[in-house]
Amino acid sequence: MPLAQLTGIALAVGAAVAWGGSDFTGGYASRRAGPLHVLVLSRLAGLVCYATLAIVSGEAAPPPASMAWAAMAGCAGALGIAALYAGLTTGRAAVVVPTSGVIGAAMPVAFAAVVAGVLPVFRQLGLLTALVGIFLVSVGQGSRAARWSGGLGFGVLAGIGFGVFFICLGLVEPGHVFAPLAIAGVASFLAAGALLLSTRASLPSPTSNPSALLAGVFDATGAVCYVLALRWVRLDVAAVLSSLYPAVTVLLFRVVAREAVSRAQWVGLAICVAAIALIVV
Repeated sequence: MPLAQLTGIALAVGAAVAWGGSDFTGGYASRRAGPLHVLVLSRLAGLVCYATLAIVSGEAAPPPASMAWAAMAGCAGALGIAALYAGLTTGRAAVVVPTSGVIGAAMPVAFAAVVAGVLPVFRQLGLLTALVGIFLVSVGQGSRAARWSGGLGFGVLAGIGFGVFFICLGLVEPGHVFAPLAIAGVASFLAAGALLLSTRASLPSPTSNPSALLAGVFDATGAVCYVLALRWVRLDVAAVLSSLYPAVTVLLFRVVAREAVSRAQWVGLAICVAAIALIVV
């Protein structure tokens, strides 16, 4: 495999690591404040990161069409996270998390197949294997008592939000990285703020929850890695590999928080590793 493609794959896996860290720190942050407060603070931290990178890099503004795609990506990402958080409050994590993960990863695969054609057989098998791994790892995050009768709608909405986020960033004109992400960051923060204000809650202080800010930094790092990965690999490959973040979250909870990992999750982790190997071949 050419070095350029390996670089893209490494960046996409790096996005998964960063987003896994974001979910981990965001989970801890949510124990101190409401989910929408965490969402707003994490979007604020991400916006600061994007704006700083855009200013330091001196990157020119993208064309209007790319700006629109970036703004749509930011709104979709914020709404996806909000739906995920709302679904988790129903106590149906075993439904919400795997549904959102698989839909969010599958949508770019279907989009890329229509726009750019299907991948070689081994990589198709790798993407399919990754989807199975994402599902198994995510299922283990739910309570054993959780039923499959509720939370499906939130999971579907979250997955659509994540899928649209992946696709819209993939439609940004190549060569633009930080400026589109800054635009996405503004849109994401405004969408999160609107959701919070719709509940008649007040905006949180930036210093009230450092863990939420750290989650935003990790999230921004993942987005940068994902957009850079798109320079060297197709949208479907970058999106699916980046969507392996639940595996990272599970490992962090196991190592840092000493939380138990189910047999299904261990199997899912092994499948995720196998999927990366198949995609690299």
